[in-house]
Order: sequence, then C-alpha cells, then structure tokens
Amino acid sequence: MSEYFSLSDCDVIGFDLDHTLCRYHLKETSRLIYESFARYLVEHKGYDMDLLNLTPATWDFCFKGLVVDLEDGNLVKLAEDGTVLRATHGTNDLSTEEIIKHYGPKREWKHFNSLNTSFTRSANYYFYDNYFDLPGALLCGRVVDMLHKRGNEVNSDFWKDMVAAIDHNYNTSAFKEDTGTYFPSVKRDPGRYLQPCSDSVKSWLHSMKNAGKVLLLITSSHSDYCRLICEHILGKDFEELFDVIITNALKPGFFSLVPQQRPFRTLVNDVEEKEGLPSLDKPGWYSQGNWPHLHELLKTMTGKPEPKVVYFGDSMRSDMFPASSFGKWETVMIVEEMEGEGIPKSDAAMSNEAQVEPLEKKGKFEEQGMKSPSAVSNQWGSYFVDVHRSGGGDEESQKLTWCCHCIHKYSTMAIPSVEHIADLPLDYKFPRFSPDKPCTTGYYPRPPDSLLKRCESLS
Repeated sequence: MSEYFSLSDCDVIGFDLDHTLCRYHLKETSRLIYESFARYLVEHKGYDMDLLNLTPATWDFCFKGLVVDLEDGNLVKLAEDGTVLRATHGTNDLSTEEIIKHYGPKREWKHFNSLNTSFTRSANYYFYDNYFDLPGALLCGRVVDMLHKRGNEVNSDFWKDMVAAIDHNYNTSAFKEDTGTYFPSVKRDPGRYLQPCSDSVKSWLHSMKNAGKVLLLITSSHSDYCRLICEHILGKDFEELFDVIITNALKPGFFSLVPQQRPFRTLVNDVEEKEGLPSLDKPGWYSQGNWPHLHELLKTMTGKPEPKVVYFGDSMRSDMFPASSFGKWETVMIVEEMEGEGIPKSDAAMSNEAQVEPLEKKGKFEEQGMKSPSAVSNQWGSYFVDVHRSGGGDEESQKLTWCCHCIHKYSTMAIPSVEHIADLPLDYKFPRFSPDKPCTTGYYPRPPDSLLKRCESLS
C-alpha cells in the first residue's frame, strides 16, 4: 500500500451528513440537544427541574470519547490500552487514589475488550463518540449527581430514562409529527444551528462529479431531516450532486455483513415502502439498506470488479470502524477537536461563520465563556493525549487516548473539516496513517498540539 492517499485514485467518494458535510454551530446545537433530553426527563419522568439550569462553566464537562459505566454511574476516559486515565462519579472527579481503589492498581476498565474489538452497544456501558448524543454525557453526570443528592442508589435504571429521552427526540417520526424539542427548533430556525457549505466545498463536490467520480451520501438521519439540512447547506438542487443518497441507513448495522443485513427500501413522500428490494439496480434515493447490495451497484456503476471507495465521517463507531473493517473502504475522519489544538479554522469556514452569526445570536453564553464541546476540557484534558499518573503521584507518562489510537487504526487520514481540503487539487497526495510511521503522520493540515508535544518529549 502506498504511504500516500489521493482522492483522484478513488472511484467512489462517500460522505456522512451530520458533522461531516454539514457543520453545526456546536454551542447552539449542544444546548438544544441537552435541553431536549433534560426537558423530557423533567416533564415525562419526574426528574428535578434543576437539570434544566446550566451555567456556561458546566459545559467544560462535555467531552467526546467518554464512556459511561452504567453499573456505577462513573464516566471514564480511556488510554489506548484500556487503562483509566481520568474518571468522574457523576460530574465529580475521582482522585488517582479513588481510581486505583475502583479499578485496581493497573487501573483496568473491565469492559475494554468488548468495546475495543467490536464497538457494539452494551447493557453495561455507553460510548459517547459523536456530537448528536454528546450532551447526554453531561446530562448523565448531572442525573447521577441528582440521584446522590436524593440519597438514591445509582444503578443502570436511570439509563432506561436516558434512552427514552433520546428516542423521544430523535425517533424517525418526530420530524414529521413535530414532537420532542429538537426537530421543531431546527425546523423553525435552521440558520441558528446549521452552517451552510462554503462555495469552495460546493465547487469541490462538483469537481469530483465532473472527474467521473460516483458520489454517495449515507446518513442515519431520516429522509425529511436530511432534505432540510441539504437544502440549507447545499441549496435546493443538492440531489443533482449525489448519484446515490441513502437515509435512515442505521449505521453501523449498514456495514455489518449477512445475515444481519437489511434490504434497501424505496421512499414515497418520505415514507418507506413495506417491501424491501432484493437488490439495488440503479442510482437514486433509498432508505435503510446494506453494504453488500450497495457494493454490487457500485461495481456496475464504475465498471470495476473492486471499485475503490473512500468514506468521510465523524463517528468512530458508526463510520470509521465499520467502513474500514467490513467495507474495506478508505476512511477520512472529521476530527473537530483538531481545531481546539492549534489548527486554525479554514478561511472559508471563518468567513462563513462571520456571515451567519449575527451579534444578537452570540447571546449571553458566548460572553460568559461557554466552552465549545470540541475544545480542550479543563476537567478531561486533551482528546488525543493524556498524562497517566501512577499511585502516589510520582510517575507520570504521556499516553495516547483510546480515541486517538482508534483514529490511527481505522482511518486513512484525519482532518478538522472538509473545508480544510476543498481547495486542494484532487490528485493532492496526503500522507496516510501507518503503524510504521510516527503517530503524527496522517493528520492534515498538521497534527494537534498535544501529539506534537508528546512526540517531541519522546524523541
């Protein structure tokens, strides 16, 4: 395999939608998602009204890559070998001594092997790896705090209520029926939450299409929400950009092989047809589906027995791991946390934000310093690297986080946003991640600060 990766070598270029092609205003969206979940717990499950009150400082807790241990209400940040780097009970930090008391002298998290090898969901833990459910980590922590305050035992029962809150706001009929808090708010004021694609990204998509590439859009969002987003960020004619659009794809299940595969379904007025399709025989807009059937269609469309596919996505669990492990696709991970570590926003993104963020929208939270969920957290540290302290606090070693290790293992390369590469020629050669190369190789335009510092300290 070449040590470089180029889009011009690919026959098919696929995109996830949310937080990949579509960038959200993270602060606004995170507050909305938190409120959607919390409101449900308060109004439908009798939880404390206080869950709805947040200060800007509270948002420092909101950090991607945490795992909530449903058996004891702890949230943990893991190193690449599954040791616990930091942990909280609810939102309260556990000291090194408490971590060792809880997880043993080696600080081993007992479910690591199952999470690390398959990313499957479990009754024992939940992995927060995308911005759509991330505010739930903060809510989880606050619910555990609240249970303690009431003197209630913390066990996995509270999680059933959390799952109900997620389902209430995101289920496939919520958009059409205007239920929950999330969809009605985005429908009312899409510009408050969604960032339109820059002209350079639109031109980039057109240039790939003109170069004969097959363009795919694969999202777990339902067709009605997908249409709202795409019309807002790409324009009314967005369907002309993509050869195949797949909504309600139910990733990662989309990529898992037979016999779990789901048939593709056609849509009529955003309603799925009852009968599944035996195969996919032409381009178009479909719902659900599975990777093997899509693969057969791509062979026909490209005229190649093994078309080369690259897929852009932001979720390790839903995009990177399954697409690279099952689909054997090249994968480009969108890691917004890179912007929190010294990589400037692209020029296009900067001018875009300036246009769409009128001053009154910046609101009080901005002035009082709400942290963006993609920025480095005081409580949790860096997304990429952290200090591992042994008992007694003497020895300190810098370890890669498990999330960072997964980026290197399952992604071809990582970028902060598609804007960062949209102005480059299609034959631009990107260095790819490789076990034989330093762990800083594979990030474009450059590695995050914490990784650079770690490499300097090791050399």
